[in-house]
Amino acid sequence: MKKLSLLSVFLFVAAALFAKTTVIYHTSDTHGFYYPKKGQGGFAALASVVKNGPQPYLLLDSGDFANGTAETKNSKGLKSAALMNAVGYHATTIGNHEFDFRDAGVEPLVQNLKFPVLAANFFERKTDKYPPWILPYRIFDVEGVDVAVIGLANRTPTNDDKTYKFTNPLSALKKTLKDVEAQNPDVVVVLVHDGLRDEKHGTQSYVAKIGKKFGGRVHVVLGGHVHNIVQNEYINGVLFVESGCYIQNVSKITVETDDETGKFVSAKSELIPLIVEKVGEDEEIAKYAESLKEPGMDEVFGEAAVDISRFSSVPEHKDSPLNDWIADLGRTAAGTQIFVHNNGGTRTDMEQGPVTRRNTTDIHPFDNGIVKMTVDGKFLKYLVQKSLLPRSLFTYSGMTITYRNKKGKVKDLQLFVDGEPVENHKTYTLATNSYIGHGGSEGWPFKKIKDNEKQEVPGVTIRSVLENGLRTQSPVKLLPTGRIVEFK
Repeated sequence: MKKLSLLSVFLFVAAALFAKTTVIYHTSDTHGFYYPKKGQGGFAALASVVKNGPQPYLLLDSGDFANGTAETKNSKGLKSAALMNAVGYHATTIGNHEFDFRDAGVEPLVQNLKFPVLAANFFERKTDKYPPWILPYRIFDVEGVDVAVIGLANRTPTNDDKTYKFTNPLSALKKTLKDVEAQNPDVVVVLVHDGLRDEKHGTQSYVAKIGKKFGGRVHVVLGGHVHNIVQNEYINGVLFVESGCYIQNVSKITVETDDETGKFVSAKSELIPLIVEKVGEDEEIAKYAESLKEPGMDEVFGEAAVDISRFSSVPEHKDSPLNDWIADLGRTAAGTQIFVHNNGGTRTDMEQGPVTRRNTTDIHPFDNGIVKMTVDGKFLKYLVQKSLLPRSLFTYSGMTITYRNKKGKVKDLQLFVDGEPVENHKTYTLATNSYIGHGGSEGWPFKKIKDNEKQEVPGVTIRSVLENGLRTQSPVKLLPTGRIVEFK
């Protein structure tokens, strides 16, 4: 045993001597969160990590950098482009929120980036060619190691696009891989704005199939979109990594290649929390980020008596205090029996203490109005049935729900409005935010309702409803949950 142990040590040391290490850093869904929150996150902390770590390196992002805070919203993403340039990103891909400012906002946003935007499945409708500011891939020379990075854009933009189109990502990857392999890179990375598991959008993700179909040809997949954290997960030898959101963390991927042949050997990942006390902040980036702050964001509308979370603290309750409160405000503003609030639209918790315009913008950064309509009980049951599992996508005001989860399927579903069971042929007035109400993202069931049957509530947005609620209800207290209950 001793001889075997010594031999193992010898082989390990020998392998290390003939291996070359390449470092890749990864972020995703930064959404304009330039500054630390509660001592964690921000571009200055990220810059400190990458500049004080191994050199050289690649810094990659999986998209959704264009919108999410006051700075991004008011600059149509251009401040994000400027800050990412300053930090020194090497490449990104296109997320769904890069379309928040519609087709016309995409090109100026991308053209202001000083690094490539990679999207092998993204084309102009008129020409069937890549836009001149898009590349399907880029090969980077990282101290003698050729790293090919292939981008795959998200296919569900937040606004309908008439200028561009998206093709099947797996087909685009297959075609692009042939072009990439003709150049004999050492490492192949896929940068994608989709996640390995998507419980957030009610859609089945294709990302795992990259490993199943292209293992041995693709080495690392860097994902996003669903705000998950995934580390050191392998499918068919392919490493999958996701880094969460809001620049709270950065993933450090260490790739080993054979020093003599250049061939890929292994890859592993490490999540680095961007805790400012531990990692520090780059002074130049911190100063630049501070200069980008939007004025007028310190206006106080009210206060929260306690921290009010967008997540439930009771496992069997699938609604949360913050989402319940927002849904109640929406129902009052719309004057309907029911309000449907999409949980994914609530981006941060409401922290105890004074609540400012920056806080309300962070909670709901989108300029969604409110639409109301009349629906029947059959539609309500359909909406709820399609949105409860694997996790509840919506919170409701004016309606309560009970159900059982039987092997991933909704059973014994019961809906109540005003304490009475919902009846299939009875009609109910319902409101929701305009994005969801017109079928955006997880709101796709609302496409069953004709647009001419939907009425805009004039002069009202979700954020104005939040701000008015703070003015009239401060200090905001914790609401009891239990509107959506899963029975065992």
